[in-house]
Amino acid sequence: MSYIAEYIWIDGTEPTAKLRSKAKVVADGEEPGIWGFDGSSTNQAPGDSSDVVLSPVLVTPDPVRGGDSKLVLCETLQTDMTPHPSNNRAACAAAAEKYGSFDTWFGMEQEYTFYEGRIPLGWPSKSGFPAPQGGYYCGVGADEIFGRPIVNDHLQACIDAGLHISGINAEVMPGQWEFQIGPVGAPRVADEMWLARWLLYRIAEDYSGSEGIPVSATLDPKPVAGDWNGAGCHTNFSTNQMRESYDACVAAAEALGGEGKPALHIANYGDGIEQRLTGLHETARYDQFSYGVSDRGASVRIPWQVERDGKGYIEDRRPNANCDPYLVTRLIIDTVCSAAS
Repeated sequence: MSYIAEYIWIDGTEPTAKLRSKAKVVADGEEPGIWGFDGSSTNQAPGDSSDVVLSPVLVTPDPVRGGDSKLVLCETLQTDMTPHPSNNRAACAAAAEKYGSFDTWFGMEQEYTFYEGRIPLGWPSKSGFPAPQGGYYCGVGADEIFGRPIVNDHLQACIDAGLHISGINAEVMPGQWEFQIGPVGAPRVADEMWLARWLLYRIAEDYSGSEGIPVSATLDPKPVAGDWNGAGCHTNFSTNQMRESYDACVAAAEALGGEGKPALHIANYGDGIEQRLTGLHETARYDQFSYGVSDRGASVRIPWQVERDGKGYIEDRRPNANCDPYLVTRLIIDTVCSAAS
């Protein structure tokens, strides 16, 4: 007998990479091995030298096909087996190894928005325009919640795939949701984030909205202009020192605000970040840096429990929903751990 392996990778589209995948039939008893693809069709190679290598980094059960099928998340390599220029995982893994003595943990909160065609799910329809935001966050009822069946199927799929998914909730804008991955180290947390994103997109393919139009999940950081929350990927972070010392938590927050660091992080935290980090809607401005206890209007929040307990973690609230988690986790590791070394 054979099984089906769905090979998944991140392409070279700029400024925001896309997920790609294709299936391979693998003989029973064999592990998914190195494969390849046409990089000229994914913004990763010219047509006259188009081969790009797929190297598996995370293999899980496939909750979509079921049975013995597998999902195979891959990093991209050049034909000489060096990291492809679009491969951000390699540098993330190197940073995690360099600072391995810090035992870094991450918890990433992925916000996203469902669309029905070109309109956010639950927006102008036969029932009218949605009420101003206020009752949607963690809400209940068909007048405030849109897309729950997809969300529940996605949650179960992530569990069945063995991902470190820790929760879900409806977000502040109608049609907007969040799932959380972690706590887990890098680059694994970023691997699982990309795989959870792929599962979200794939599961949404099977659903239609109230108008019969297929539903899609998007990571647009500001899906609706005006007085509506954007979509971020708040990133919680700790080292072994921070898990034992409040002073280390404060030092980590201050390191993220060190000379040149805020601009470096903002430049790598997702396209369109200026549209979301305006100083309104639970954000700090993209061109300013601040940190504070229990302050969701700060760049970096120290949870109140951390101050009370005298140890724990910090939350970087700046990353966009469309960020590359490999870039985000690498930068946080480099910035905080180098300052503490």
